Amino acid sequence: MTKKRPQTSAVPGRLERPRLYVQLADHIARFIEAQGLSPGDRLPPERLLAAELGVSRASLSRALVALEVQGKVEVQHGNGAVVLAPTLGDDKPALSSLWAERDPADLARAREAVMAGLARSAAAHPDRSLRLALLDADGSPVRFSDTWPCVRRLSGPSLLAELDDLLAEVAPVDESQIAADRLVALARAVVVGDEEAAASACAGLLHF
Repeated sequence: MTKKRPQTSAVPGRLERPRLYVQLADHIARFIEAQGLSPGDRLPPERLLAAELGVSRASLSRALVALEVQGKVEVQHGNGAVVLAPTLGDDKPALSSLWAERDPADLARAREAVMAGLARSAAAHPDRSLRLALLDADGSPVRFSDTWPCVRRLSGPSLLAELDDLLAEVAPVDESQIAADRLVALARAVVVGDEEAAASACAGLLHF
């Protein structure tokens, strides 16, 4: 009598590794801390920093975007990345908590309007090569968490950017509900400098 072979278990899902730019952002953040850099200190120029790290400028740019969103650096066009002081954000929780009492649909519409303004500003960025490097870099799967920080960097610091930060707490984006083609349309509009198309691509990103 032959023994039955034990049934093989289902193959586990593919292990998702951190993207290169995420690893780079962590590495640069540790470098800032290890070197004791102070607010106002500048990181090496992007071209030199990319060469020293052995990565492409596109990957480095995305890493700097991630650090900028975290409030650790400010990327100044033509001047490189400047280290920022840690922010406590004491005013944000109070304001966002007030907004949290509003109708979610109103909050979502407000954030879409803010996002449209930021997308329009990003498409108007004068450096097309930077727009192309950030939004059409490596053909990796398109995700909101990758695309939107790039748009934010291109749009520059503004009141709209601060409003987007606040509204993100009470009107977050559900990435699972966003079609990739919508993000592709947003990225392409920004790359070619079509301000109206970029703004239009933000309509319907939030579901309400």
